[in-house]
Amino acid sequence: MRQQKTLTHEFVAFIPDVLTEGTLYVSMGYATVVHKCCCGCGKEVVTPLSPTGWKLIFDGKTISLDPSVGNWSFKCQSHYWITNDKVRWASQWSKDEIDAIRIHDRFAKARYFDAAKVAAVTVEPPKEAPGVWQKLKQWWRS
Repeated sequence: MRQQKTLTHEFVAFIPDVLTEGTLYVSMGYATVVHKCCCGCGKEVVTPLSPTGWKLIFDGKTISLDPSVGNWSFKCQSHYWITNDKVRWASQWSKDEIDAIRIHDRFAKARYFDAAKVAAVTVEPPKEAPGVWQKLKQWWRS
């Protein structure tokens, strides 16, 4: 059921209620790209943009998403790359491959966000420099 080969894109503030086949809707405010599945099944595909999710590349004319779009939870289980507004179909993945990438993605997100939490927690405010009286006390005690 591989249908869509070329896409168009629209930068929008909000994702519209009704999506047009073959259009990528890009909401930078919500860091999200939404489109109808390129296989033609009609399902909405949501690709959140984030350091551990999809990355959007806009060259001034076309849109690319990285990594590939794998619609594993859809009946169609379509898998494709969107590069320069064109759909390049990828191979069908087995259940084991899908499970492995889901585990990898979960660990990547946990590692990224846990590292951010640790960095935020371990940062200590700078200590105030000792005043004249504290210096005098330290000198007197030594």
